[in-house]
Amino acid sequence: MTSQNSTGRRNMTIQKKKTFVLCVVSVVTLLLLGVRVGYLMLMCSDYYTARATDLHERERDIKAARGRIIDATGTVLADNKTVCTISVIHSQIQEPEQVIDMLCRELGLSEEYVRKRVEKYSARERIKSNVEKEVGDRIRNYDMAGVKVDEDYKRYYPYDTLASKVLGFTGGDNQGIIGLEVTYEKYLTGKKGQILTLTDARGIELDGMGERRKEPIAGKDLYISLDVNIQKYAEQLAKQAYETKQAAGVSIIVMNVNNGEILAMVDIPEFHLNEPYTLIEEFQIQQETTKESTQDLLNKMWRNGCINDTYEPGSTFKIITAAAGLESGAVRLEDNFSCPGFIVVDDRKIRCHKVAGHGAEDFTHAVMNSCNPVFIAVGLRIGIERYYEYFTKFGLKQKTGIDLPGEAGTIMHQLDKIGNVELATISFGQSFQITPVRLMTTVAGLINGGNLVTPHFGVKAINADGTSVDEFTYPISEGILSTETTEKLKYVLEQVVENGGGKNGYVEGFRIGGKTATSQTLPRGSGRYIASFLGFAPADNPKVMALAIIDTPQGTYYGGQIAAPVVRQLFENILPYLDEIGYQ
Repeated sequence: MTSQNSTGRRNMTIQKKKTFVLCVVSVVTLLLLGVRVGYLMLMCSDYYTARATDLHERERDIKAARGRIIDATGTVLADNKTVCTISVIHSQIQEPEQVIDMLCRELGLSEEYVRKRVEKYSARERIKSNVEKEVGDRIRNYDMAGVKVDEDYKRYYPYDTLASKVLGFTGGDNQGIIGLEVTYEKYLTGKKGQILTLTDARGIELDGMGERRKEPIAGKDLYISLDVNIQKYAEQLAKQAYETKQAAGVSIIVMNVNNGEILAMVDIPEFHLNEPYTLIEEFQIQQETTKESTQDLLNKMWRNGCINDTYEPGSTFKIITAAAGLESGAVRLEDNFSCPGFIVVDDRKIRCHKVAGHGAEDFTHAVMNSCNPVFIAVGLRIGIERYYEYFTKFGLKQKTGIDLPGEAGTIMHQLDKIGNVELATISFGQSFQITPVRLMTTVAGLINGGNLVTPHFGVKAINADGTSVDEFTYPISEGILSTETTEKLKYVLEQVVENGGGKNGYVEGFRIGGKTATSQTLPRGSGRYIASFLGFAPADNPKVMALAIIDTPQGTYYGGQIAAPVVRQLFENILPYLDEIGYQ
């Protein structure tokens, strides 16, 4: 009995100890929890409040206005148009059938398409983007619960086709696709804003809870050298030549020879910037005939032949041979030659364009007559290696660095593949290919005193309030030709227009220099030609240069007869205009 009592007392003592320990542990735990809760509430309240807000907020981007593209006259060539994005919030819709009916009617969408999105249980369902503002305003005025109208921006080109292959266009996300829109993307694109709305635990936006906005920052305006007046007139002349000569294409470039600023660049046919994914008539016809894919034809339609395509320049390239010959001492303006109508190089007979030949002539008259045998003789005098050195020194092996995407490079023989026959054909502009802008840039360097400029459009980028300005600069390679040779070259090229094959490029009251070309496209004997004329003014102190190229003209195809008049008409209008505005 005594033993049982002793055991009971021990058990009671142990139980009391356990109870005491448990109480102590509980109290300590509660104290620790209290301290932790107090710490979180007092010291970390901002952090967890922000986390809670994040969990119950949804973000919607607000598009930033893209920077405008503005020409040399202050004319806006690329702007922004306010459009709307229409969305629905399923949890807030009170009259779904009326919402579906209204959206189908106003947006021109099928009932199946709209119903699927209206009935979808999601935080926010987009119905349609890039909706015209007038339509968005009408939808907003219905004041239907659950229907949201957000305003954003769409790229808009006031002149539609004007300089389409220069300006380029943007995609659905307002990001540049081709042209200057791509090159200057980092300046033109703005910084998106945000709309923050509160949601419930299921992510559904809460009606009547308001929203917070973070305003977008507009992109910078891009100021370019292109002059809308010169561009319009160049396009008018190019279209006229394109239609009257039933040509495959017509290109015109107008450039400042001293700094590389491009005043106009036309490549007909141009396309509609506001509907860039719609094939123009010429390519619709081509699709019916060739069955090419729409995307392949769009790529062709967007292609800028002035920079993306190469061609054999023909006789305009004789300017380069003349410059190399005069600079090297291989020829002088007064040197005499005899042209019987052909020249034999190794075992190949190469004819002059004048079958009967030009007879006795000095080098000045050989340039005026565009005599192939004389230029071949000069090329051979210079020699293969030295000619190749000049070809390289004049920048012809490298791209110009123009601020447009997709510039093509020169297609030229390797030095060890050039023999006398190849040198002969190179000397008068055949057996290699360059871009029109490459030819023009090199010739500009030869007549401006020997400074190889970088052709460009971009001048500066300025933000909306004018506080941030980015001035663009471009490389210049000096000393590619001596001043003495430049003066001789300008003189002889003025003679070409005054009394030679370029007389149809003459403009009364102005001193014009230039050179014609008629080159046969590959394959030889195809009967397809490229007519061109490169002219500059004033001849004694060049400021502006123009190159006109007519691809595959029907009927008369000589550059002096059909391309030179295009540049003449261009100069007749733009030279007085440039003088009037004091263009330097």
